Amino acid sequence: MGDVKQAAAVAAPAEPLAADAVDKAMEVEFGGRTRALTGFMGQFVYWLGAAYILFHLVVLNIHPIDPWVFRTIHLCIGSVIGFAMYAARRGDSLDTIPWYDLLMMAASVGIMFYIAVNLDDLLFRAGVLPTQWDLVVGLAGTFLVLELTRRSAGAALPILSLIFIAYSFVGPWMPGVLRHSGITADVFFSYIYSMQGIHGITLDVSSTYIILFIAFACFLQTSKAGDFFNDLAIALVGWARGGPAKVAVVSGILFGTISGSAVGNVVASGMITIPMMRRVGYDRQTAAAIEATSSTGGQITPPIMGAGAFIMAEILGIPYTDIAVAAIIPTLLFYIACYVHCDLHARKNNLHGIPRNELPSLGSVFRRWYLLVPLVMLIVMLLMGYSVFRAGSVGIIAAIIASWLSGREHAMGPKAIVDTLAMSAREAVQLVAICACAGIIVGVIALTGLGGRFSNLVLGIAGESKFLALIFAMLIALILGMGMPTTAAYAVAASVVAPGLAQMGVEPLTAHLFIFYYAVISAITPPVALASFAAAGMCNADPWKTSFIALKLGLATFIVPFMFFFGPELLMRGDGLYIAEVFATASLGVFVLASSTEGWYAGGAIGWPARAILFVSALLLMIPGLITDALGLAGAVLTYAYLHFNRRRAAA
Repeated sequence: MGDVKQAAAVAAPAEPLAADAVDKAMEVEFGGRTRALTGFMGQFVYWLGAAYILFHLVVLNIHPIDPWVFRTIHLCIGSVIGFAMYAARRGDSLDTIPWYDLLMMAASVGIMFYIAVNLDDLLFRAGVLPTQWDLVVGLAGTFLVLELTRRSAGAALPILSLIFIAYSFVGPWMPGVLRHSGITADVFFSYIYSMQGIHGITLDVSSTYIILFIAFACFLQTSKAGDFFNDLAIALVGWARGGPAKVAVVSGILFGTISGSAVGNVVASGMITIPMMRRVGYDRQTAAAIEATSSTGGQITPPIMGAGAFIMAEILGIPYTDIAVAAIIPTLLFYIACYVHCDLHARKNNLHGIPRNELPSLGSVFRRWYLLVPLVMLIVMLLMGYSVFRAGSVGIIAAIIASWLSGREHAMGPKAIVDTLAMSAREAVQLVAICACAGIIVGVIALTGLGGRFSNLVLGIAGESKFLALIFAMLIALILGMGMPTTAAYAVAASVVAPGLAQMGVEPLTAHLFIFYYAVISAITPPVALASFAAAGMCNADPWKTSFIALKLGLATFIVPFMFFFGPELLMRGDGLYIAEVFATASLGVFVLASSTEGWYAGGAIGWPARAILFVSALLLMIPGLITDALGLAGAVLTYAYLHFNRRRAAA
């Protein structure tokens, strides 16, 4: 606990964040405001949330039930909690639940019982021979999903879903490849609210992988592992040149891997790192941009990546560990770029670190090594071939045991465990809604055949050029991700674009990772950069300037997906020695790229001609291949020699 207090003291002298900084940041991502319920309803939501998470853990590990019933309970009880948590409008009272929310909570429970009671019949008639009640339940259930998503994740995804719903009915009047024969309302809503739509693959992932790892992350935080990660980052690099910025980068790796939300990462670590950066001289925009960029990278950091990675594993039918292993080198390149940018910026502006006597010592931090055990156990069990569910559940138990070693103050007893279960449910609601709403779009694509038509459109536009097809996929993922959570952006883009890439011969894992990475970095891509805007809100920075600086910091990530398309070695495929060589040259390329964009190389500022040469050299180094590596290295070395010689001559 002493190190946590010391870390807070390090940040204390800085300009404090606004009192409502967290609320401002979270409202960037959430569509409405959360209620602070007390009394009977507060206790009801609290205990229901705890039971909700416990139910999932029991079903995943001990007593499986019918998949449709399981997903229905997952969605409907999650909806009850969500409608109790989120107000419909910003001006609504935050301490009471209005009658219309109680009605929607009751409707969610009614739908759950309808599906459970009529399960056998629904399995045969859904989307084929629906009854009038099937239409009513499907229509009501779809409305509830749209409204819950609007409240918890903003209006972008529900609006897009409504456009797809409208397309299902106006298809006969659409031109060209968009035309289809049309669908009746009863068939449509019974289909969409079935295992082919809302209760399909996205909700399957939400009810299994996502809910489990949200609970794991919450137990890690309650056990104070999150504080340990922050303290470790501060002790490791807080003293270095521009140390607080480097702390943000390191904590992004350590803390980001246990959280699937870029905005959540910004809030969790930014409360410490942003004031520290401001203290040593970083301007508001740069401090916010560094935090936003490093926090965004958490979603591509193994072993626990963003929720979209679990959907990817389900779609591709491959072990999640394959995706986590493939993501290692791209993640390292992302954070190497962030770290180098921070170092070069500090050099340019003569920014120093925090004095060592104000930092927690590594020895005192490592005395809490046991807080790493849950994460280490998770990784080891996954590598040993245990199921994700078993590994995650054991990780939760390990986090509880680790908390007992932290002393009486942090030991998790029955109340703390129930508190954490309830907190996990609150954290899960947004992703439950997002996955259910994404299921609407996935269902429409399957029902209307839009996926195949769109694939043909991609093939027609790109012709024989895979590169053009990848540019097209990048733009779609970025556009969908602007204002929409990563999970939904990936799920929709993967449904629409990935089949076309596969038809062109792009390897499926490469295609899906390509789309996933751009969906992730849309959080720092203007004009709608959620992570950048959230970080800017925390320190009253200009959101536009913040997002453009973050774009510069994350520039390498915009290039890396193309690199692992041209060189699968970046996805850990091929000979181990060659993989190491490709990683080394790509790392050098990332360093040279950062030098080019920062305008600092060979110990001093550089002009545009040198920056242009370095930019091209960086691209050549990042493309796997002996010739490209040699040309890129030659460009970087010759530029360094030229600049160094000129500076020595000028100094003489």
